[in-house]
Amino acid sequence: MYAREKNKAFMVKWIAKIALLVVLLVVTTSTSFANSDQENAKQKSDRKKVERVRRVAIHKVLKSADPELIYSEALKYYGREKWRQAGDLFDACMAYYVGDVREDSTAFFSARSKFKNRDYVNATTQLDEFRRKFGRSVFVEDAEAMLAMCHYYLAPDPTRDQTITGEAIIAFSEFIERYPNSKRVEAFKNLIEELTLRLKKKAYLNAYTYYKVQRYKSAVVALRNALKLYPETPHREEMLYLIAVSNYRLAHNSIADKQGERYLNVLDSYYSFINEFPESKHRKELERYIKEAKDYLDKNNIEKQK
Repeated sequence: MYAREKNKAFMVKWIAKIALLVVLLVVTTSTSFANSDQENAKQKSDRKKVERVRRVAIHKVLKSADPELIYSEALKYYGREKWRQAGDLFDACMAYYVGDVREDSTAFFSARSKFKNRDYVNATTQLDEFRRKFGRSVFVEDAEAMLAMCHYYLAPDPTRDQTITGEAIIAFSEFIERYPNSKRVEAFKNLIEELTLRLKKKAYLNAYTYYKVQRYKSAVVALRNALKLYPETPHREEMLYLIAVSNYRLAHNSIADKQGERYLNVLDSYYSFINEFPESKHRKELERYIKEAKDYLDKNNIEKQK
């Protein structure tokens, strides 16, 4: 009896200790989070104060209408990689240096500031103007490289219109042609490959859309055109398979007058597929279609051509 009471008292004591530790842990954690929140709030407040001071300072510089002061302050912000402030200041003094020896540097630094600040739309406009106006500038190679990169960053994923992707490929190709010894050439070649894969994916998706909505005749045309344009596409097996399936469904659902010709197309597309991908996972499915096609052609005494 005594031993049981002793054990009970012992357990109560340990439970009390554990409960106290849990409370202390909760309090400590809460305090830590509170301190962290306060610290973050203070840092945010400090950043806002610094930003306000900068805005006031920049406003005073701009208000001075002194091009030398504006230019020198722009260079300071540029050197500190404060791209937005640098860009604003360079923009403000560009008009003062038209025809001056610093005209190209001011225009270049303004465009590069926008590029570094990820304002690729405005950077594209300025860099394109720069290369046209300052074709002999020491900055022109860097400007054309950044222009190509702007197109790259603006290029969308393959589900959307790929006009900008094509512009990026052209810009990279032109750069490589003009500056074959540039240290950027290998990197740009890799980016061209990446963007070309994007175009191949887009061509496949466009063609697949016709297949998905059961417009099989259009699907066959689109798939074949895509394969002509990009014969080395990583989607080649799937595209040849879709051509075969589309031809089969066209034939299977066709009116009698067109069925013979369309079943012959099934044979053609089947043999084209099997010649390239004899071990494909799609082979068994296509063999069912080819059997139906052969049975129809035999029944109607239509000559098969392999």
